[in-house]
Amino acid sequence: MTLERWRHLTEWPLTAAAAVFLVAYAWEVIADLHGPQLFAAETVIWATWCVFLVDYAVCLVLAPHRWRWFYTHLFDLAIVVLPMLRPLRLLRLVTILAILQRSAGTAFRGRVLVYVAGAGSLLVFTAALAALDAERGAPHAHIETFPQAVWWAFETISTVGYGDYTPVTDVGRLVAVGLMIGGIATLGIVTATLASWIVDRVAQTEIDTRSATRGQIHDLSAQVAELKALLEKKSA
Repeated sequence: MTLERWRHLTEWPLTAAAAVFLVAYAWEVIADLHGPQLFAAETVIWATWCVFLVDYAVCLVLAPHRWRWFYTHLFDLAIVVLPMLRPLRLLRLVTILAILQRSAGTAFRGRVLVYVAGAGSLLVFTAALAALDAERGAPHAHIETFPQAVWWAFETISTVGYGDYTPVTDVGRLVAVGLMIGGIATLGIVTATLASWIVDRVAQTEIDTRSATRGQIHDLSAQVAELKALLEKKSA
């Protein structure tokens, strides 16, 4: 079994695990679960983390150059380490982005905007969940409901920051930092994609113009040759 083969086989199972994780965590936070329901949600969350832990361990074992793979995949390591630093809910945001990064790394430019839109939506949703989880019940908290958390997430990812809702806990502020960085990165991807599209359109226009010019020159040369042949025939 090679590393590439393993990653290919686990791509969809990990995506499914991330989706199950997101549903369980959203249920836990939005519904503010207690008792047996909270236990069930936490069990699902920890089960999905076990899946990611196994994936990381297998990838590390199968890597041809383990040390190089280790320091070039610190993002994967964060997925495994951060859950142990509870109650840091930033790990919720990291999981989904890792799966998207793995599946969309070789996407064509035409799919980049779709990827960015999906990643941005997941980023806002997971950040809103993480912020609400960290802020709800804290002294002097401004974010107490999910709609408030979503509005705050949109403000933060767009770097607008009206200031009507601000995190008061350390975890909430860390979520805000990650969300702002994600917003800047998303805007950069969109800008780069648009710039690349414009450059390609200009280049294609120049190619079409040159092709048309060459065609016109060829037709003109043919007409000149025909006229020359006609004159030579009449003079003869």
